[in-house]
Amino acid sequence: MADFHQNGVITTLHDFRRRSTADLESDLRRFGEVRRMALVLPALYSELERPALANIVEELKGADYIDKIVIGLDRATEEQFRHAQDYFSVLPQDHTILWNDGPRLRAIDAELETLGLAPQEPGKGRNVWYCYGYVLADKRAEVIGLHDCDITTYDRGMLAKLMYPVANPAFRYMFAKGYYPRLTDEKLNGRVVRLLVRPLLIAMRKVLGWRETLEYFEAFRYPLSGEFAIRASILGDMRIPSDWGLEIGVLAEVRRHVSLRAIAQVDIADRYDHKHQPLSREDAEAGLSRMSRDICKALIRKLALDGEVFSDETFRTLKASYLRTALDMIDLYDADARMNGLTLDRHAEEQAVELFAANLIEAGKIFLDSPNEAAYIPSWNRVHSAAPDLLTRMHEAVTADNSAG
Repeated sequence: MADFHQNGVITTLHDFRRRSTADLESDLRRFGEVRRMALVLPALYSELERPALANIVEELKGADYIDKIVIGLDRATEEQFRHAQDYFSVLPQDHTILWNDGPRLRAIDAELETLGLAPQEPGKGRNVWYCYGYVLADKRAEVIGLHDCDITTYDRGMLAKLMYPVANPAFRYMFAKGYYPRLTDEKLNGRVVRLLVRPLLIAMRKVLGWRETLEYFEAFRYPLSGEFAIRASILGDMRIPSDWGLEIGVLAEVRRHVSLRAIAQVDIADRYDHKHQPLSREDAEAGLSRMSRDICKALIRKLALDGEVFSDETFRTLKASYLRTALDMIDLYDADARMNGLTLDRHAEEQAVELFAANLIEAGKIFLDSPNEAAYIPSWNRVHSAAPDLLTRMHEAVTADNSAG
């Protein structure tokens, strides 16, 4: 049973287990008559070969309030794209696949590259950005939901609760972020939130003092969740990172464009699990090592945009404060896990904290040494200004890919 906690910064919408998924979906069908809804699914082709996505597709068949499903498909050959078309053909909703590696969308990407507007690296951020461009060109949906394709505990109640706050015409919310406990039947998960983001935000507050940005990020119970719903009207102006800083970057951009009163977080699941990334201590460009560095960069960039001045001394102090805070928090998590009959490997937890601390310093070094780094993908409104017909041509390219036999 959820509590009644409200932090006063953003709205927390709890699930008191009073309404069924069918009840929520009945409301959503009515809301859909006023605000049409789309769902974006960023996916690697390899996810089509795993049971998690098969279950997600099966569950989505019943989400009849969703008007359009847009699948962003990465790392797929033509044969694999054709297989994906067959794979998703069981969905009763109108659905479209963006074959991001196909020649038509590669040509669009090359044109953006000549304009200096293309995403600079592959990844989820790039995938999501192109999907959002397609949704804007489609001009159909007013509310867009997004979730990952590797959720092993998925049921369509998650989507109903995620979409409800933004789709409800009686509510003021322009953005809703999903939250949940990250655990399995045996283990406490969510290492990057527990051992990096939470203690780092506390350390930043200790070292830098009170900042509205830090208070805002701390208000989210699970700031790295890949599930959120957003109004289409603010997508055109958003600039998002193309790396693992996507979730932090989205939160920062939402705060730039809407009032705190229009931002909510919503309890969407009792339990949540997905594909786990390795710690990757030996390879700084993979796994949680790369993820932690990108997240640190995203937080640093946001504070710098707010006027914070950083130096080598600042980052050394932040590392010391973060390290002590994170190690202390392991005690809290250990007690929580034990009381709930879960396991927690303290040695592995401390190894993760040590890696994250090193990557905080590395992120600071990159920030100081590369002031001209392209931190964000340009907004679609800027793209429209530079190439007014590009979105239309991208929509046509996607239609042509999906129509070809």
